[in-house]
Amino acid sequence: MFEKTIAPRFCETDALGHVSNTTLPIWFEDARQPVFELFTPDLDLSNWPLILARFEIDFRAQIYYGQDVTLKTGISKLGNSSLEVYQEAWQNGILAATGKTVLVHFDYQNQSKAPIEGQLRTLLAQHLVEV
Repeated sequence: MFEKTIAPRFCETDALGHVSNTTLPIWFEDARQPVFELFTPDLDLSNWPLILARFEIDFRAQIYYGQDVTLKTGISKLGNSSLEVYQEAWQNGILAATGKTVLVHFDYQNQSKAPIEGQLRTLLAQHLVEV
């Protein structure tokens, strides 16, 4: 799995004193960058081939300010034109949240999904994880 460490910012906390639930989608999107780079290594937005179709997050424990969070990212399903990205947020050895995001390989010019084939498929398959 790809890993990224985040230091929660004070502005990401809520009135209850822990990291807000609205922060996790942002962190998980940031941690998906290695997956984005498999499709577009230079992250050129004029050549972007993905569209987000769905995301879900399950919160399992509170996340606190002042303690690093490790985000883990892998691919849990690889379809013909879409993939499911699985993610975890860990703090102090505790699994605090999990997430799943469905991304569609998309041809913006033709406004249609595009198959995931060849070397791209091989690269993505190297990051498959069991959930």
